[in-house]
Amino acid sequence: MKFLPALFLSAALSISPAFSAEFNAKQKSEIEDIVKAYLLEHPEILQDMSEKLKARQAEAETIARTKGLQENADAIFKVKTDPVVGNPKGNAVVVEFMDYNCGWCKRSIGELSQLIEKDKDIKVVFKDMPIFGPDSEYAAKAALAANRQGKYWELHKSLFAVEGHVNGEVVDAVAAKIGIDVARMKKDMEDPEITKQIDNNHGLGQLLQLTGTPAFIIDQTVSPGYIQLDEMKAQVAEVRKNGCKYC
Repeated sequence: MKFLPALFLSAALSISPAFSAEFNAKQKSEIEDIVKAYLLEHPEILQDMSEKLKARQAEAETIARTKGLQENADAIFKVKTDPVVGNPKGNAVVVEFMDYNCGWCKRSIGELSQLIEKDKDIKVVFKDMPIFGPDSEYAAKAALAANRQGKYWELHKSLFAVEGHVNGEVVDAVAAKIGIDVARMKKDMEDPEITKQIDNNHGLGQLLQLTGTPAFIIDQTVSPGYIQLDEMKAQVAEVRKNGCKYC
């Protein structure tokens, strides 16, 4: 019968080490040959297995993100030291996890700028989460230090306008150009509280299963990766329609 090889394959793949020890070398070889031949004849099985694994992983990520949001809403949306752009009392909140050497983050700045400019009731919270090495970490610390001078958004936009890699030398030059007190900025960058803030952002990223940047959180919706302006607007509209659950 056609289904017998599949049943045998399933049984063969699930043999425990203890049970498989009862087979001699010849028997093991014959089983391996049968399994190999069946897989070669029915390669779609591997695709089905792969798709099922991806579905399980996606489900696990969704569960982890939902739990992360439920248990860490204040840390995501309401940290007083996080840079905020737009309306601080806005009725909808967009949170972005980002890195200054992330190409897709660079593209996202255009979408966010338009949203902030056109929507006077939007609040945007930035979570600096450097993932591309020491240069990105330097830029993140500089941005958070600039926030203490009321210059976060200016430096943020200016760094994303840089062509090429953003390193310490570039950050210092850009900061000086836009009127930031660089000496004060560098001193503030050494404050352990800024390092702690970045570490906390990384911790939140792990809890929310964020494996890269950018990532956006709009109330209950976690969107890893770049999203277009229309999608942002749609998610914001949904929040305003139903009210904030977490933000």
